[in-house]
Amino acid sequence: MGRITCANVLSDLYAMGVTECDNMLMLLGVSNKLSTDEKEIVVKLIMQGFRDCALEAGTSIQGGQTVVNPWMVIGGVATSVCLPSEYCQPDGAVPGDVLVLTKALGTQVAVNVHQWLIEQSDRWRQVSTVLTEQQARQAYQSATRQMARLNRTAARLMRQYNAHACTDVTGFGLLGHANNLAACQKADVSMVVHNLPIIAGMAAASAHLGGAFGLLRGTSAETSGGLLVAMSRTDAAEYCKALEATSSSDGGGAAWIVGVVEAGSRSAVIADKPRIIEVNAAGNTE
Repeated sequence: MGRITCANVLSDLYAMGVTECDNMLMLLGVSNKLSTDEKEIVVKLIMQGFRDCALEAGTSIQGGQTVVNPWMVIGGVATSVCLPSEYCQPDGAVPGDVLVLTKALGTQVAVNVHQWLIEQSDRWRQVSTVLTEQQARQAYQSATRQMARLNRTAARLMRQYNAHACTDVTGFGLLGHANNLAACQKADVSMVVHNLPIIAGMAAASAHLGGAFGLLRGTSAETSGGLLVAMSRTDAAEYCKALEATSSSDGGGAAWIVGVVEAGSRSAVIADKPRIIEVNAAGNTE
């Protein structure tokens, strides 16, 4: 939870192509439902995870705030001072660009399915007709690994391969963040998503539950998701190759061309019957 939160906070810098963070603050809400022993263990582990991820990103925590809260909540702030040449403006997408996504979708579904499995709930019994226990556990592990993975390498390469615009995909889902990105472009463009790379098994689970979470509609919330980058088709192909060639320990991984930028009215849509790309535990497509 600590690592994932830190990676999520840093992605706001990475979405601008800023790879160096000067300072981080950690904001922690400690649940008043935890016992003294639980606080001693859980709070330390969460803080350690946040700190370890910050160190991996080449930065450190210089302060923050802790409060007592009904729930366990963690967040943070990441700041950096840099020259205009050291970041990418998020408003330069033009017709003919393509959209690249650097992490698979489906984290919300994977986490919920895993919780249902643990509880052996009615929801699990329903989804177990299309998903085995092993598939559910693998999906959860895949989601956890990618949520904890920094977008730092993706941000560095984004600048190298001439990104025109970028956002990170988090709580508003792929479609929500694509809409936000399209709305802030200088050119009159629209963004159309044709491909949905999804953690293996999660598309089937969502569909079996009547479209639960809106995963195939692009509205399922993601946590510490990938970067959604607009760039030329030629640069995008090279960008994907370069990112896939980096090791996972360096924050790299798979990337997919998921859509196109067209002349339009600064909005985004998911195409009818988008292509579903199943992404397995190794980050490979099936």
